[in-house]
Amino acid sequence: MLALQIVESVPRYLLAKAVGRWQPAAYWNGLGLLQLRDVPEPRLLTPEWVRITTRYSGICGSDVGLITLHASPTTSPLVSFPFTLGHEVTGQISELGSAVDGFRVGQRVTVNPLLACAARGFREPCSECARGLPNRCLRFREGTIAPGIMIGFCRDTGGGWSASFVAHRAQLIPIPDQLTDEEAVLAEPFGVALHAVLQNRPPDTATVLVLGAGIIGLLTVAALRAIGSQAHILVTAKYPFQARAAERLGADLVLLGRTGPALYREIARLTGARGLRARFGRWLVQGGVDQVFDCVGSSRSVHDALTLTRAGGRVVLVGLASDPRNVDWTPIWLREVEIRGSMAYAEEELDGIRASSIAHGVRLMAERRVELGWLVTHRFALAEYREALATVTGKGANGVIKAVFAFPGGNRV
Repeated sequence: MLALQIVESVPRYLLAKAVGRWQPAAYWNGLGLLQLRDVPEPRLLTPEWVRITTRYSGICGSDVGLITLHASPTTSPLVSFPFTLGHEVTGQISELGSAVDGFRVGQRVTVNPLLACAARGFREPCSECARGLPNRCLRFREGTIAPGIMIGFCRDTGGGWSASFVAHRAQLIPIPDQLTDEEAVLAEPFGVALHAVLQNRPPDTATVLVLGAGIIGLLTVAALRAIGSQAHILVTAKYPFQARAAERLGADLVLLGRTGPALYREIARLTGARGLRARFGRWLVQGGVDQVFDCVGSSRSVHDALTLTRAGGRVVLVGLASDPRNVDWTPIWLREVEIRGSMAYAEEELDGIRASSIAHGVRLMAERRVELGWLVTHRFALAEYREALATVTGKGANGVIKAVFAFPGGNRV
């Protein structure tokens, strides 16, 4: 079992086993191998940290990408092995550091998992954190804890795919009593969608295309409607259950099963554009939608996004596009299409309130401006992780929108 860890972790692991507490966790060792094993329960890193007993933890596409080795290795310097996965979480505080006030043991919380300057012990924030952009923090490798962009990707914090993990007081977001655990566990991915939308809010007169009706695509539709956008929203979906969900969340039209030339022709028809067949199988759409939120991040979706965006329009990369191949970049210079990335969440202004986009998501759900709990469709015990991952990766056959690991104490709708 120890041989599956990276070498430099073995001494730390043996020392912790001799003196520490232990708990089951789904553990990734950096070699593409996921195991259910006993790991040391993470300690409170400073008096400003708390321990959280997990109730629900979501199975994210980025987690699956790591396990299946489909994620880009570019971000590997910003993690520390070995680590316990799980950054979409809801739980209860079970231990408070001596410097934590305003929270109590037993309180339900979710977390902003970013391990930026505040969590790393810096009193003076870096230039990005000072601007309210901890998602762009310059110190993900520095400070009082091991490298890691987020909880769930750092060896010191643990993650939600275990009985407990630790978080800094600055990361804590109280869960209002009116929210179920199903709603609260969606606060993190909803925050992802809200950040993308708030940074790239389309005019109400715009036609917007959301590529992909997985959980991030669906939450992007929900975010647009929750903030009051009246834009005309088109969504592509692979499966009928995704199409129904997109319509329920406020999509004006769902393009079910449309890909490639069929999608291009339909978008051209809907927007009054012209679809022109180029040589060697390429297409050029003269006209198109005003803005695309690419919530897939594949080579195909990036290519489609660029093809279908009008001159001077914008493509927002919300999905984890890592190394797209065979993408024709011609529309960027030919039609001056703008591409913007969207990473996690940040401090945003909404309704005259400045807060993290995750906190805004919690508030919007608590105010019943959006109903999201029904998107949690599958629950698994941690010991059922093989079944859980097989189900998530076979979503077409299983009707999965969001699957979670459920721990004792988690409530159901």
